[in-house]
Amino acid sequence: MDKFRIAVLGDGGWGTTLAVLLSKKGYPVTLWSAFEDYTRLMIKTRFNPKFLPGIKIPQDIQITNNIKTALEDKEIVVLAVPSQYTRGVLKKIRGNFAKKTVFLSVTKGIEIGSSKRISEIIHATLGPVRFAVLSGPTIAQEVAKGIPTTIVAASHDIRIRKTIQDVFSTERFRVYTNSDVVGVELGGSLKNVIAIACGVSDGLGFGANTKAAILARGLAEISRLGKAMGAKLETFSGISGLGDLVTTCISRQSRNRFVGEQIGKGKNLKQICKHMQMVAEGVLTAKSAYALSLKYKVDMPITKEIYRLLYLNKPPRQVVKDLMTRKSKEE
Repeated sequence: MDKFRIAVLGDGGWGTTLAVLLSKKGYPVTLWSAFEDYTRLMIKTRFNPKFLPGIKIPQDIQITNNIKTALEDKEIVVLAVPSQYTRGVLKKIRGNFAKKTVFLSVTKGIEIGSSKRISEIIHATLGPVRFAVLSGPTIAQEVAKGIPTTIVAASHDIRIRKTIQDVFSTERFRVYTNSDVVGVELGGSLKNVIAIACGVSDGLGFGANTKAAILARGLAEISRLGKAMGAKLETFSGISGLGDLVTTCISRQSRNRFVGEQIGKGKNLKQICKHMQMVAEGVLTAKSAYALSLKYKVDMPITKEIYRLLYLNKPPRQVVKDLMTRKSKEE
């Protein structure tokens, strides 16, 4: 098998985890960080204490904060920066990559303002490049520790998605393929909004009944929007849809669930986010998702209420009451 030269842009927990996974498979990997001081720390200690504590970074991984160095001669570029910074990073790399380079998004979010998915941002910024998305129920610490995990590689090009499948697959990291880029991207992004709702339920002290209702109805509204945007309905019942939704809504390590839980306990959103090391994508995606629901005229009551909770300071218990007393309807 060809040993592709790979750059991972973004030193968060997930980007670092994938860099370690690929390095252990024998691929030449460069990990790019936006911050010079933190880059020096990782080079010196071979650890990423903020975002992936306790996991050793192999010596074979080159770590740099020079993005041109990171991209030099690379055949696969893994985009692992938060969604709201993706466009800015892409602008820095225009003209610095080969035509055959495959861009792989592992970011789960939708851009504020434009409401664009990561693939749309990539094509708008870089043109018709080769592209795939890798998404699924993947808590970074679990993958880094070798806990069995499944994920989906999606691309319109069968050769690209099979290449990504081959490159990333291990005995503990099973990669499926899918042609539905829209569905896989939406599933990975919108589930974070539903996870905030589940966290609010936890913070208010509600039980399994409530969480099951949020999961089921959350999946229904994600699927409705996905269908309106051209995705395949079956994608949302798969690993990158239901699988990712369940993981994010129940895991104690889920940042989005944590944000919701703290709000349910009466804490302020700005203060919660201020003390978090990593980005909770669902906070910003809630704004984009609500905008998409209006654009496509899709009923998304949970998303709408989470938007009002986060941005209009609606009290959590009023959110619950309004959801529960909506006009009666068939499932």
